[in-house]
Amino acid sequence: MATPGTLIQSVSRALHLLDAVGGSARPMTAKSLSRQTGMPLPTAYHLLRTLVHEGYLARAPEGYVLGDRAMTLSGGPAARLRPAHTHQVLEHLRDELNAAAYLSVLDDGEVRLADVADSRTAPRVDLWVGFHDAAHATALGKAVLSALPEPARREYVETHELADLTQHTVTSTQVLLRELSSSSGFALDREEYAVGTACLAVAVPSTAFAGAVAVSVPTRQLPQVLERRDAIRRAARLIAYSAPQTPPDASITI
Repeated sequence: MATPGTLIQSVSRALHLLDAVGGSARPMTAKSLSRQTGMPLPTAYHLLRTLVHEGYLARAPEGYVLGDRAMTLSGGPAARLRPAHTHQVLEHLRDELNAAAYLSVLDDGEVRLADVADSRTAPRVDLWVGFHDAAHATALGKAVLSALPEPARREYVETHELADLTQHTVTSTQVLLRELSSSSGFALDREEYAVGTACLAVAVPSTAFAGAVAVSVPTRQLPQVLERRDAIRRAARLIAYSAPQTPPDASITI
C-alpha cells in the first residue's frame, strides 16, 4: 500500500486535472481547472501542457477536453462516446434553450436515437415512429444523412421507405436528396415527423462516428431556437471533442 510519503505529487495533480476535465460537460480553461483542483495556476499550466503533449488532453477553442489517449483507456469502439459526458452536454443544451435535446448516431447503417435530455418544462416529442422508419422526416436523421458522402447518402435514401407521417413529410427520393445535398450545416424538421413540433439539428463534426445533436420545440417557438442555433452547434462540437478521431471512412460505411 502506498503511503503519503511515497506518493508523487505531480502525478496526483495530473490525475486530478484529468478527473476535472473528464467530469465537465464543456471544455475547461486553465484558470477554472486551477480553481477547481486548488493548485497554483503556473503548476496547472505546466501539467496541462504535459498532458496535451502526451495526448491525454487536447486543446479545444473553449478550453481543455480529454484527448485520444485518455479516451482509449476504456478500449474498443464503445470509447467513441462517453454516455455520462454526452448526457451532460445534452442537459446543458436543454437548459440553455429550454428545449428537449437529442443525440442520434449512425449504427450499422441505421440512424438510431442514442440519448435524450428532457424535463417537465421541456418534454421530448412523442416518438411514435422509430428512427429506422423516420430518419427522412426528422432533423436528427437528415443531419446525419447530410454529413455522409453523396454515394452513401443516396444508398440510404434509396433503400429505405420514405413513410408519409404527416402532410409535411417529404416522401420523394429526389426532393429529399436535393434537400440533403444543399444543407447549410443545419437540418430542419417543421412538422414532418409530428404535427405541432419542430426540430433543428446539426451533425457532430467527428470522424469517429456519424451523429447529430438536435432540439425539439412546439412549432411556434422555432424562431427563438433559430436565433440561438449556435448553441446546438457548440453542443455538437463538445461531443465531437470527446470522441477519438479515426480515418473518415470508418464512420461512414453503410
